[in-house]
Amino acid sequence: MLQLSFVKFPQNSLILIEGTPASDKFYIIQTGRVRCHCDVATPGSQPEFLGPGDFIGVISCMSGKSQAKNVTAITEVTLICVQKSQYPDLIAKNTPVALKIVKSFARDMRTVNDQLTKITAAKAAPETPENIFAIADYYEQAGQNDIAAYAYYQYLKECPTGANIETVKRRFVGLKARSKAVYYEPTTDPIREYPANTMIMVDNQHGNDMFIIQQGSVAITKVVNGNEIVLAVLKKGDMFGEMALLEDKPRSANAIAKENCRLMVINRANFNQMVSTQPQMISKLTTTFADRLWGMFRQLGNTQLTDNREKMIDMLALQIEKSNVQWIKGSPYSTGYTVMDLLKFCNIPQKSQNLAYNQLQSDQLVKIKGAKIDIPDVDELIKQAAFYRKQLKKRQNAEIH
Repeated sequence: MLQLSFVKFPQNSLILIEGTPASDKFYIIQTGRVRCHCDVATPGSQPEFLGPGDFIGVISCMSGKSQAKNVTAITEVTLICVQKSQYPDLIAKNTPVALKIVKSFARDMRTVNDQLTKITAAKAAPETPENIFAIADYYEQAGQNDIAAYAYYQYLKECPTGANIETVKRRFVGLKARSKAVYYEPTTDPIREYPANTMIMVDNQHGNDMFIIQQGSVAITKVVNGNEIVLAVLKKGDMFGEMALLEDKPRSANAIAKENCRLMVINRANFNQMVSTQPQMISKLTTTFADRLWGMFRQLGNTQLTDNREKMIDMLALQIEKSNVQWIKGSPYSTGYTVMDLLKFCNIPQKSQNLAYNQLQSDQLVKIKGAKIDIPDVDELIKQAAFYRKQLKKRQNAEIH
């Protein structure tokens, strides 16, 4: 039998503290209201106010990572305490609770994704299918014709009377015959295979499938003002495409196979069945979303670091922590990322990339071996990155006061 405990907090008390170690429990607000905010202020970010029926601490609990936000009681608050081990039982007995958590995560990911795009570019990418032309053109100019062919096809579907329709028709015909792009149209296949450097979905495309990576890796990107921003690199076991499925809105980013990929496809029909019959799968989905959101909040903080060296060190720490891979204390750790991967993660402008590369090459916290980045001491790297974020918080507080 599922037995939940209750805990009360007086007005103005701090319930959760950003950066503190992961907890094995989260809370459902029964009565009262709370305020949630991050230590590092980012442009456009606002405190979040939650009340009865809302959740706090789920990201840390389900991801096993440090608390993502500060949470303060703005009234006297009564919370229902849910242990992580109780979550599958909670899902099985109350499907709407699971759906509310998952949908709130999808909503938050779209919001944070929009913030990241606005911060890392001069202006936000237009949320219109017409923008697919700019994406396709970018990849064609970069010589990635397989990606461009898929994007051009989706433009033809989404914008049959678009401003660039004749240009796109001509370019698509020229590329398609020699392209290895696959799945221009969705199918009912439960498994899809994508060759390396082909596109799985394009920003602003309509779709209602989500994907679970069974083999390979997938880059999640945005193309804004002629620049590619890498939001994440997902690997085996990761999921993506869920926001379009859960919110019935267009895709909010591109997904590109970095290597040969085998993907499990979940559409709306089998997702709804999965929610009601497979609580363990929903538990896994919640954990995946929590991991992703934790990383996105950390990435938002990274955008506020103005020193490129500090930004790169913090981004390396973030990528290692996101990977959930255990490292051996004092032993070298291979990230698998190239310097160019890191520069794209950090959105460092091309004119500053040579200087940034030289800074990284001379930094004792990292070692560039061949084309890849190794870390001599992961604990020291993570400690140093935390110091940079702490100093940033102090500078922001000093500016406010």
